[in-house]
Amino acid sequence: MFGDIMGMMGKLKDTQEKIKETKERLNTVLVDEKSTDEKLKVTLNANRVIKSITIDDSLLEDKEQLEDYLILVLNKAIEKASNVNDIELSAVAKEGMPNIPGMDSLFK
Repeated sequence: MFGDIMGMMGKLKDTQEKIKETKERLNTVLVDEKSTDEKLKVTLNANRVIKSITIDDSLLEDKEQLEDYLILVLNKAIEKASNVNDIELSAVAKEGMPNIPGMDSLFK
């Protein structure tokens, strides 16, 4: 019994390390999003940190329009980055989980 518990604890510790490594790797995975007219482009990493924003000069003339563009494009970029993050971390977590009946449904 204790061997099983110790084995599970070791596996969980390994999984925690893999999750940490995956989070570090996700800092290098870039997600781009742009407005439909390509006047605004945003780049985030998969950990949802903004890396760059490119704004067409024409948007600088209308503050309200620029704000609208930023909200739309940033929200789409954050959603994409979140999806990449969730998929990657879920895969690592599921891989390292002990085989406990019913746990599979948590990772679907």
